[in-house]
Amino acid sequence: MQQPSWMAEAWRELGQPELSGAAHNPRIVAMFDELGHPDQGDETAWCAAFVGACLERAGVTSTRSLRARSYLDWGAPTDAPEIGAIAVLSRGNDPALGHVGFLVGMTTTHVLILGGNQSNAVTVAPFERRFVLGFQMPGAQQTTRAGDHKFELALNHVLAMEGGWTDDPHDPGGPTNKGITLAVYARERGIEVTSANLAELKADLRGIPDPLVRSIYETRYWQPARCPALRPSLALMHFDAGVNHGVGAAARFLQEALGVEIDGEIGPMTLGAARTADPRLALARYAAIRRKRYRALPHFWRFGRGWLRRIDATFTAAASLIPPANDPSSTE
Repeated sequence: MQQPSWMAEAWRELGQPELSGAAHNPRIVAMFDELGHPDQGDETAWCAAFVGACLERAGVTSTRSLRARSYLDWGAPTDAPEIGAIAVLSRGNDPALGHVGFLVGMTTTHVLILGGNQSNAVTVAPFERRFVLGFQMPGAQQTTRAGDHKFELALNHVLAMEGGWTDDPHDPGGPTNKGITLAVYARERGIEVTSANLAELKADLRGIPDPLVRSIYETRYWQPARCPALRPSLALMHFDAGVNHGVGAAARFLQEALGVEIDGEIGPMTLGAARTADPRLALARYAAIRRKRYRALPHFWRFGRGWLRRIDATFTAAASLIPPANDPSSTE
């Protein structure tokens, strides 16, 4: 059975421990940062931070609260929980206290929970079923996601940059419409491009419907590039890079711009650095990295001017999303 998308994020953190003494595990600290609770250490109860960060990284709006019981008022309750359901448990007799994690199994007497702050680490642990207050799954307001507006802004920019149909023999991407290459379109449909179907696929790509364009950009670029977890300004720059250079290359560009280890894996360290970086400086560094990359490409002689104009336009669009420093409603 396929597990919910947030479970991949949760399993990625398995084994992460609290650190003894004055030190704090930066991966745990990043969970607080991503939910808007900076200046927290791993001595703070962090089971809800773990759940919230995993949900948000998967593009699902969490409660963004550090209270475990906040998830009782989130999403939709379910009486038939499956793997990945959010389990809320009581802790002692204090109605304000609780524990929250992801369900990974059940017996007649216990639930198995993948959670944070379990024996001071991310572990799988058993809890008696009598302590379960409820199981929740995302409702419409969570699956719609608060980040949709951020995605729409970035998508509109990319579509403006990409334009319409092109079939330039010098373009290594091949036939393209609205930024969707023929190869990507064929993979989306589960079709292998052959000489026999090439003309038909080109005709279909020319008429690609807007909902499919949106779906491809969201599922193949926006989500894999971890854009939902980034500030709107950096998300726009990073999304444009993912589309134009590839998601893997964009991940390395982002890490280089933020000054973190370049491993192509956008995890808590990268996301934490993205949250604390000066947004305009991060954009400027990212733009410079992309210009350098473009200039190294063999087709720069033909497409270089357009590529550099795209960088300038993307930087301007992204920078316009940086709110004034004194804006209390800032999501940056």
